[in-house]
Amino acid sequence: MVAARAAAWLLLAAAACAPREQDFYDFKAVNIRGKLVSLEKYRGSVSLVVNVASECGFTDQHYRALQQLQRDLGPHHFNVLAFPCNQFGQQEPDSNKEIESFARRTYSVSFPMFSKIAVTGTGAHPAFKYLTETSGKEPTWNFWKYLVAPDGKVIGAWDPTVSVEEIRPQITALVRKLILKKREDL
Repeated sequence: MVAARAAAWLLLAAAACAPREQDFYDFKAVNIRGKLVSLEKYRGSVSLVVNVASECGFTDQHYRALQQLQRDLGPHHFNVLAFPCNQFGQQEPDSNKEIESFARRTYSVSFPMFSKIAVTGTGAHPAFKYLTETSGKEPTWNFWKYLVAPDGKVIGAWDPTVSVEEIRPQITALVRKLILKKREDL
């Protein structure tokens, strides 16, 4: 009897100590104003992670749609998380301060923005490496969109030719599911 209890406790302890699988919210990133932010703060919400650029042909369409999505669904259950990137066509050449000013002034952006990063290659930010590895889709241009569930797992990835409006039903369904789950938990 004592041996059986000891074995049960050992199994419970081993399960509790087992490493949890890494997810998107385990990473940290520097926000657009230079402060280190744990992406953990977005756990429990749906996130649409996007590599943005100010001088791209997709800029106007995407920034307007992303801000509308943030306005309609955020910030309690959903957030657009924008990561400026200058790797594609050198279309994000400005400083973080200038990028933020442009996005806020031109599109009244209210979603979280992060400092300019690399999203591909050896210098890619670890969060984007995770998105690429788990989705099997690596950004090849600006405005790639990754849908991340409240648990940090990647649900989908779309290139810039897929509009925000085209994926809005999937995002809305995921947010609706989250809200219903929270209500059940009350």
